[in-house]
Amino acid sequence: MSKVPSLSYLEVLRGLQRDGWVIVRQKGSHIRLQKHLPNEVLKITVPAHRPLKRSTLAHILKQARLSVEQFNELL
Repeated sequence: MSKVPSLSYLEVLRGLQRDGWVIVRQKGSHIRLQKHLPNEVLKITVPAHRPLKRSTLAHILKQARLSVEQFNELL
């Protein structure tokens, strides 16, 4: 298992959008994304921080059902 990278929120958004996530709305410094799956709709919130804390990114990836390796391939 590789280490969670330290990235800005723009890089994280770009990677998530390549995985099929769509920006739904933004309120203040929080950006809401959705991904439609056959049986459910996944939702995550990405804070607009530079850089994003590694622990925050790890939680976002867990909610997005992505491993660190899968996410790194999207960057």
